[in-house]
Amino acid sequence: MSAPEGAWDIMRVFPDVAALKTAQGQELGTSGWVTIDQAMIDRFADATGDHQWIHVDTQRAQTSTLRTTIAHGFLTLSLLARLSQETYRVDKLAARLNYGCNRVRFTQPVPAGGRVRARFKIVKVEDAPQGLRLTTAAIVELEGSEKPACVAELVGILIPA
Repeated sequence: MSAPEGAWDIMRVFPDVAALKTAQGQELGTSGWVTIDQAMIDRFADATGDHQWIHVDTQRAQTSTLRTTIAHGFLTLSLLARLSQETYRVDKLAARLNYGCNRVRFTQPVPAGGRVRARFKIVKVEDAPQGLRLTTAAIVELEGSEKPACVAELVGILIPA
């Protein structure tokens, strides 16, 4: 049986950036499940202007090999901000900024109504002029599939308070 929506492992909390530095190479945890429903897909299409039929035309998508609409890859990727914030936290920060991605692959389509969650691991923690540059590996799992929906290496800047 799957965990209910929003349920996740206990959040990992680091009291400050110094504590985060000591955790390089460690697993950070797994988020709760999030359902990517058609309404979310439609809102993302409206926000980005990407109204490709495989995302928004439910009738036409039924005749495709996938038999349903699918989430935009970048929608799946964008959920990593939300999923990481419920997985781990670093206290005593002035800001946590997205710096980019080193690598992203969309390895499996997420069907409308599919549930995803993410697992995070610290790849590297390095000093940066603003504070720390944190590189994490993220694997987006698709419920019911052995193959992940997305794998990404995320880079963020953590600015201490």
